[in-house]
Amino acid sequence: MSLFRPVSGVGVVLERADGTVAVGHRITAGESPSWSFPGGHLEGGEPVVAAALRELAEETGVVAASGTLVAVCVRLDGPGVTFAVHVPAPAGAVLRVTEPHATDSWTWTDPDALPGPVFAHTAAVRHAWRRPGVALDGWDLHRVAT
Repeated sequence: MSLFRPVSGVGVVLERADGTVAVGHRITAGESPSWSFPGGHLEGGEPVVAAALRELAEETGVVAASGTLVAVCVRLDGPGVTFAVHVPAPAGAVLRVTEPHATDSWTWTDPDALPGPVFAHTAAVRHAWRRPGVALDGWDLHRVAT
């Protein structure tokens, strides 16, 4: 049996007042193109919400003041623990492509109708956020009490 060392990351649910969320078209080298929430890896000693706000600003140009940890998503078939963080979008937030080597476009969409294919970690974050308590194959999902 081979065990993976987990990689800690954040998935950011950036939600506007109208209920739409930000998703980007991932074009990272070595991966199949997919659609993803903003996110990335935690830096050593970095608090989860701080990492989410940093990644959000780095990837989309959106600077937000606060976020809330809503779930922990543990991937069972490979490395990865993703912390799901909900961030209310600041009024007038504009999504910008700031890392064109990784994401070539951003859009606002209905969280229950994301374009596909959906990046695996984004699918888990959305599932934990939208369907708390409902299992998802390949993941151990833990809703955080809010």
